[in-house]
Amino acid sequence: MPVCPNCTYEYVEGIVICPDCNTPLVDASELNNYEKLSEDDWALVYTTFNRIDAEMLRENLESAGISATILSQKDSSFPTPGDLSTIKLFVKKAEVSDALEFIQTVKGKSAENDDNDQD
Repeated sequence: MPVCPNCTYEYVEGIVICPDCNTPLVDASELNNYEKLSEDDWALVYTTFNRIDAEMLRENLESAGISATILSQKDSSFPTPGDLSTIKLFVKKAEVSDALEFIQTVKGKSAENDDNDQD
C-alpha cells in the first residue's frame, strides 16, 4: 500500500503523489528506510491564505535544498474565513534561518516587481 514518507498517510493503490504535501509515495515496506520525523522536527516559517503562494514558495525552498511541507485546513468546497482557511509552510528546524532568509529574499523581490509594474 502506498504511504507518504513525509506525513505517513496511507493511500489506495494507483495514487503516486501525496495530495497533502506533494511528496512522492513509497511502498509501506520501504517506509522504515526513511528518516523518522515528528512534529517537533518542523517549524512554522510562513502563513498565507493563498494556496498557490504557499505551493510556489515550497517549490522554491525545495529547489534551494531546503525541505518544506504545507499544512492546509482550507477546503475549496467550503470557503471559510479566519484560522480555518490559513495555509502554513513548515521547514525542518535545522533549516529555519536559511528558509527565513530565502523567503525574505523572494518576497522582497516580489514586492519590488509589484512596485515596478505599477509605474
